[in-house]
Amino acid sequence: MAYIQTAGEAVARIAYISSHVVLSIQPSLAIDTEFSKHLHHYSTSRSPGLVAKDPPQILALRHNVDPLLSAFQPLRSGKLVSVTTSSSVLLPSIPHLYQLAQFPIVLHVSLHSSSSPDYSEITAIRQSGFVFLQSETLQESQDLALSAHALAIKSGKGVIHFFDPENSRDDTPIESEDRDLVRDVLDFDSTRALRSVKDEDSFLYVEDGRRATISEENSRAPRGSQSENENAKDTSLPTSTDKGSTGGGSSVGSSVRESSADSRPTVSSATSVESTIVRPVTSDDVYQFLGAIWTKIRQATGRSYRMFEYTGPEVAESALFIFGSTGLFVDELGASKSSDEFAKCGLVTARLYRPWNGPELAASLPPSVKRIAVLEQIQRKTTKWGPVLLDVLTSLRAGASTNDSPLIVGHQLGYIEPATVHQALRGIFQNLASPTPVQNLEVGSSGGPRQSPNYYDLAQPKVESAYMKILDQVFGERLYLANRLEAANAGISATVAASPEYGFGSLLARSEHRIRFINEVKTAAATHDFATDIPQSWLSKWALNAEDSKIVNAIAPDVISRLSNDGSRLASTLLESKSLFFKESQWLIGSDAWAYDLGNSGVHHVLASGANVNMLIIDSQPWSEAAAADAMRRKKDIGLYAMNFGNAYVASVAVYSSYTQVLEAVIEADKFNGPSVVVAYLPYNKEDDSPLTVLQETKRAVDLGYWPLYRWNPNNEEKSEPNFSLDSERIKQELEEFLKRENHLTQLMNRHPKFAANLSESYGTEVRALQKRKAKDAYDAMLESLYGAPMTILFASDNGNAESLAKRLGNRGKARGLKTMVMAMDDYPLEDLSTEENVVLLTSTAGQGEFPQNGRGFWDAIKDTTELDLSQIRYAVFALGDSHYWPRKEDKHYYNKPGKDLDARMAFLGGQKLVDVGLGDDQDPDSYQTGYGEWEPKLWQALGVDKVEGLPEEPPPITNEDIKIQSNFLRGTIAEGLEDTSTGAISASDQQLTKFHGTYMQDDRDLRDERKAQGLEPAYAFMIRCRLNGGVATPAQWLQMDSISSSYGNETMKLTTRQTFQFHGVVKSKLKSAMRGINKALMTTIAACGDVNRNVMVSPLPTRSTFHRDVHHVSAKISDHLLPSTSAYHEIWLKDNDSDDKQIKVAGDAVVDKEPLYGPTYLPRKFKITIAVPPHNDTDVYAHDIGLIAIKDVEGSRLEGFNVLVGGGMGVTHNNKKTYPRTGSMLGYFPASQIHLACEKIMLVQRDHGDRTNRKHARLKYTIDDMGVDIFRSKVEELLGAKFESARPFEFKSNIDTFGWQKDEYGMNHFLMFIENGRVEDTAEFPMKTGLREIAKVHKGDFRLTPNQHLCLSGVPDSDLEMIKGMLKRYKLDNLHFSGLRLSSSACVAFPTCGLAMAESERYLPELITKLEGCLEDNGLKQDSIVMRMTGCPNGCARPWLAEVAFVGKAYGAYNMYLGGGYHGQRLNKLYRSSIMEEEILGIMKPLLKRYALEREEGERFGDFVIRIGMIKPTKEGKTFHEDVAEEEGDEE
Repeated sequence: MAYIQTAGEAVARIAYISSHVVLSIQPSLAIDTEFSKHLHHYSTSRSPGLVAKDPPQILALRHNVDPLLSAFQPLRSGKLVSVTTSSSVLLPSIPHLYQLAQFPIVLHVSLHSSSSPDYSEITAIRQSGFVFLQSETLQESQDLALSAHALAIKSGKGVIHFFDPENSRDDTPIESEDRDLVRDVLDFDSTRALRSVKDEDSFLYVEDGRRATISEENSRAPRGSQSENENAKDTSLPTSTDKGSTGGGSSVGSSVRESSADSRPTVSSATSVESTIVRPVTSDDVYQFLGAIWTKIRQATGRSYRMFEYTGPEVAESALFIFGSTGLFVDELGASKSSDEFAKCGLVTARLYRPWNGPELAASLPPSVKRIAVLEQIQRKTTKWGPVLLDVLTSLRAGASTNDSPLIVGHQLGYIEPATVHQALRGIFQNLASPTPVQNLEVGSSGGPRQSPNYYDLAQPKVESAYMKILDQVFGERLYLANRLEAANAGISATVAASPEYGFGSLLARSEHRIRFINEVKTAAATHDFATDIPQSWLSKWALNAEDSKIVNAIAPDVISRLSNDGSRLASTLLESKSLFFKESQWLIGSDAWAYDLGNSGVHHVLASGANVNMLIIDSQPWSEAAAADAMRRKKDIGLYAMNFGNAYVASVAVYSSYTQVLEAVIEADKFNGPSVVVAYLPYNKEDDSPLTVLQETKRAVDLGYWPLYRWNPNNEEKSEPNFSLDSERIKQELEEFLKRENHLTQLMNRHPKFAANLSESYGTEVRALQKRKAKDAYDAMLESLYGAPMTILFASDNGNAESLAKRLGNRGKARGLKTMVMAMDDYPLEDLSTEENVVLLTSTAGQGEFPQNGRGFWDAIKDTTELDLSQIRYAVFALGDSHYWPRKEDKHYYNKPGKDLDARMAFLGGQKLVDVGLGDDQDPDSYQTGYGEWEPKLWQALGVDKVEGLPEEPPPITNEDIKIQSNFLRGTIAEGLEDTSTGAISASDQQLTKFHGTYMQDDRDLRDERKAQGLEPAYAFMIRCRLNGGVATPAQWLQMDSISSSYGNETMKLTTRQTFQFHGVVKSKLKSAMRGINKALMTTIAACGDVNRNVMVSPLPTRSTFHRDVHHVSAKISDHLLPSTSAYHEIWLKDNDSDDKQIKVAGDAVVDKEPLYGPTYLPRKFKITIAVPPHNDTDVYAHDIGLIAIKDVEGSRLEGFNVLVGGGMGVTHNNKKTYPRTGSMLGYFPASQIHLACEKIMLVQRDHGDRTNRKHARLKYTIDDMGVDIFRSKVEELLGAKFESARPFEFKSNIDTFGWQKDEYGMNHFLMFIENGRVEDTAEFPMKTGLREIAKVHKGDFRLTPNQHLCLSGVPDSDLEMIKGMLKRYKLDNLHFSGLRLSSSACVAFPTCGLAMAESERYLPELITKLEGCLEDNGLKQDSIVMRMTGCPNGCARPWLAEVAFVGKAYGAYNMYLGGGYHGQRLNKLYRSSIMEEEILGIMKPLLKRYALEREEGERFGDFVIRIGMIKPTKEGKTFHEDVAEEEGDEE
């Protein structure tokens, strides 16, 4: 039996099981209340409720967003709603309380969690129409919470259950609620009757006349007697009762409530002559309902309750009536001595505060009571006599004679220290016994203990700091925030000071002050009271331009300086207000809480005033919880509201979507002379959400049009420019249509809010359903003319395998005479499933045993339903998975879990199994095809079509080799696909070919689910990768790349591990323009990807410029020599459509339409070359197909030749031991003058001998392992006509970058800066992209990209050094104060754009490192370099297999952990743990780092350390990568 510790837990449990919807109102979504932590636990564990079939819906709401509005829609839909809140919400919600009181809602109110709660927040709303119940002890909180829900159901009225949680803090834990008792007390028949009564046509802000009513038979039975059939089943409609039933005093117990607006006479049945009367619920009804509820509780538990609870002697002459916290008094009275004045005192408390039952109060008191002290714990007193005192007086002194009535003395109860309770009671009873007692005597401290006026502190959520930092950056000292938190506002509470109304008044006062100051300056300029004449001229100049912010802010420092030097009294007087010499940028900062009642808010006042005030309003509501789903919340669109005024600048911005647009908006708002409203999106579910969560929510909202980015400037008309500027690309057409119909629709939606919700819903749910229906109907119509049994094939596929199988199965079924239909599970209309005859389901396995994305909706729909009858269908299931993907035994159930679950569910719903579930296993010899080959024949046999003869031969699947050879030298149909405006995608074969042109088609995976739900195709966009020899770019090229990323991409650049630029988010319509922009910078993208030699990498080498020049020259020679020769690139991307010119050139290279090196099929797989210069292995020379180690001449200053490594490679497939990473093998030394020919011949041997049948075995590393290094060397030497010499000696000491300033032999300066994971972007905290752009405008040297994703600002002369240092500092680019771990880290892009990613990488690694840095600091390792890398999949783009510690994505949030890589990049690491989450990662790393700090030997690197202590064994060659791993894979199922 579980025990309950607190009143909050007891109440939360009752609310959860007794409601369909629970509103959890919190001061902050990151701060739990005494209720919310329990509610969220029940919700996440999907604990069942009692009144709903599904677990109740828990809605967490901030207290300042008009939270009770969220109750109206579910209430009007017939749902039971409860609210858990503090009492601070009650007074602001008074306008809603009067309407909510007529609905069966329960508000559980915790009085402020302080030592002296204020009960005036209860008394202030006592006339709102609610029923009020008060509990004091832990057990009472449980019983009265249950009573409140039962009473709401019975009466149809709202009930407020309030309590002071401190009162029961020390109570003994109680048992959890008895669910059978709860069922009995709640009376589910009444619940069903209630749900049948729905109220669709009522309003929020207008009194609609609704009243809670009951229906009863027009019988003469006397009121007050109890019906024996009180709990009999209610009917759902108001009809006359059978003659056999007893009416009992009132038939309230079996009544049915309905809105009085719907009340109408009912038609009696043909056999009855009685009628039904509908009347409002009265106080007597409430008393009777409550008495019956408490009777049930007493009969079941022995605990009895009365409306007024009296405890004490039956012969007491004095009594305390306490409306407040009773705990201290109860304890003191219980411990009283016979000599105490209050020894024989009684205590009275109200269980039912409203409706007040005076006779019941009188009846509860012993007749002996002569004096009553009324104690009211009310801090905000608004009348001379307390409301409870008046209630008691009215109840006990009413009537003709009051001679026998007790003496009643009121007291004001304040904060009482526990040690002074005895003294306080003595004072009360001494006053009570006095012949002339003092009325309203204050007991205790009226102010209470020192504490915040709220039980929480107002604070800006951490995630919102982004916008504040932008304002600081843009306006600096000019920025003035009128309602800034923590500002000194004498006598004004923080809540009031932060409001728009207060801030607006503050700004008006400040503006008036500046006007007075300007006049004072003008007067001063005309006097001769200064010590010299200098200030007068400056003041005159300032006064003439006082309203021109640009001029006045430029001269203000000079004016202040002259006045300071003058020293006169007048100068000193003016300097007392020196901040007013600046023209401030004045801002009000607010939240979406301002959007709920705009007409009465400060927003309206600012707009209506026309004052030059800027407002930044931060909207934090995530798209997934959009208010459109709840039209009754009536959250206004502040942007549209402001635009309707016509006099305001309006912008809608989102810092995590477009930083540049935010900057433009705030600058334009500041320049606008009038009110400006910048509505800023920053969606979060909790105030402490990570930036990654905010980013994902923002992208979804902007992409789907929920949050359009735009700017509206009414002054643009004067410049003949459009007022409206839309800045979000994807929804331009939709928003333009919206603007055209704005006036009509806005009026319509405002009048009928339901229409808004329906319109929003139809765009998603209804359109999607219609698409499914049309697709299915069209296919059915097509199949009608065919013969044979129908077979519906539904698939769920992430990587295409299940989809390919499904389509192949469909084709084979047709060949056997079956009518087949193939669809994705989520595209199938589920309501048709029961009408099918034969259904085949194929699904792969995603994540931790999850359904693929296009099958999740289907599974969610059938997994919990009990209404789907599949008894008439036959079905079969085939599942695709990997038995070793989750190697730990406790995770084995993830293997093919979707298919197994689907098979079990179909059987549960009555389906007849055609064949046992088939399990395809990637570990089988032919992968999943092994299991499929056994399963398919059984299916044909079950369907009776296994004996069909004359089946046609199936064409072999199209391979990459087929695509290449049929592409006409990489042309394919790319040009035609680019012209197709019906889709943002290109064909599958063209997707393979565009890689050779340097671009990949991707889609934004953050948006997949939402776009699918909206019936939209994925958010397709393209990644473009440049070809940049040695990673060296000129400042002009940098500026061009920056412009391309802003104009055509997602406003960021990626510096890749291939030492080049990469752009993301380029939509198809802009792809050709982006390619041409790159060409204009004398750069190209051809062969940056694809089965060709890619970008040649070179060490940045900032300290040795001559040697770098030699090596870079060789890299360019190799790159140009191995460049593909096809003219397709130039025809597709660079040629004008109306031009016949076939000879377009890039940087002078002529084009020809043949491939002398590659041939028509190019290489079997990608081919990579890198050059490292000892002692720096910063290019990971061992990780590439060809690794060249530069060897110096005898003088040590110039390049002589290279040691040649071959066969390195990083790509792996999880759990496929036939794939592995490999470090390069040494071929020998070769001179620099001929090294390009050596690289060519190595490539040609791979071209002719590489595996073209299996792309997972096609890299050079496998060719060499299959052939042997010696044989491979001989074949290269045969083609080369020369032999490799013995390798020259060399030594590597590091493979990380050397950060900071360095000088070369010519005295030129080089600065290598840290750019985390290579992402160049502007953020509020770090305007990196802007800074680098400004530096590129003045820099005379080079930009050198490093293979570790950082940037070297190269070739800075001493004459420019201070200027460049100043710019680096200004833009925070000189900051190298990072941990050694962070400086040595690297990550690939992964989510959201990489289609291969299984887990986060670039967006997560910085967070993980942050969580480790405290441990590093504690153990003295902050400055130690430990190479850590992360990738989202095992393809190895960030070269994780060479890191000392690496994390490789396995599923979302899960990673394989590898240890033991060589610090110099010379040794592969090995698997240590598989599929671990963050908690396990930190649990391993923190103790390990501590151990490393304590036990390492002198100079020992982390990777060597973990091998020495036996944590991991060394990987000596790629073929042993999977051997001797620390975590052996478990047995197969």
